[in-house]
Amino acid sequence: MSEAAALQVVDVLLVEDDPGDVLMTREAFDHYRIRNNLHVVGDGDQALQFVRRTGEYAGMPRPGLILLDLNLPRRNGLEVLAELKSDEDLLRIPVVVLTTSQADQDILRSYDLHANAYISKPVDFERFIDVIRQIDDFFLTLVKLPGPN
Repeated sequence: MSEAAALQVVDVLLVEDDPGDVLMTREAFDHYRIRNNLHVVGDGDQALQFVRRTGEYAGMPRPGLILLDLNLPRRNGLEVLAELKSDEDLLRIPVVVLTTSQADQDILRSYDLHANAYISKPVDFERFIDVIRQIDDFFLTLVKLPGPN
């Protein structure tokens, strides 16, 4: 890995309405010293405003990775995913569905809508933070992401 790649910081958008899962994700970033910037929104409408940089999110950066829960208020994760992947300006942002759902129809629908990965959240804290570390290792260290647009 080049020095420039090692120093690159990525903005990660966590779309999650459960305060406990938000806290565990933040703790995983701290525990593993993940240097990427974590931004959090609590519903599907806020997620779309954030990535489109409208309303209260006008000054926010375009995320390089989205961690998306499916069970969200106002607009569920599948609706958000459908909008992201149908928008030419947003479709290249990798989306990892990170949810408690293990339903086959949610998994199939997520991949039909072009999710980049589907991960069922572990309920155990240690396993949860390890999943966050593995997402960081793969999507933010190993994989070459498209530059911000």
